[in-house]
Amino acid sequence: MFSTSALNQVSLVVNVASECGFTEEHYEDLQQLQRDFGPYHFNVLAFPCNQFGQQEPGSDKEIDSFVRRVYGVSFPLFSKIAVVGTGANNVYKYLVESSENEPDWNFWKYLVDVNGNVLDAWGPKVSVKEIRPKIAEMVRQIIRKKKEEL
Repeated sequence: MFSTSALNQVSLVVNVASECGFTEEHYEDLQQLQRDFGPYHFNVLAFPCNQFGQQEPGSDKEIDSFVRRVYGVSFPLFSKIAVVGTGANNVYKYLVESSENEPDWNFWKYLVDVNGNVLDAWGPKVSVKEIRPKIAEMVRQIIRKKKEEL
């Protein structure tokens, strides 16, 4: 369902919103993660969502333009989706089912390994900086494994 194994990447999947109180800190920290670890071994995968507080009202084009201009975002930003309820996108159905954690606000983060397994999930009050050491170790493991294979 969510295999990144062909790319051998770790992913942090996040439901994002442009007008949330968590927007600035999260986008800045997510972009720093992408700068430091991406795009070969790691990617932030951002899914705009307007389900919580109507805080992502723009069109896909407006959202993309805003986050690239204001936060310098270079990670993949997908089309706006539903992440909960009957209309939830299949990616989020998988993330929720695998982690047993359903988003109840913007900026839920799901850590996915190279085999597509959801390892952990965090709500918006957990900062990206708190998750960073876990991601760094996973990226180190990928690099070590590649060196061993050479």
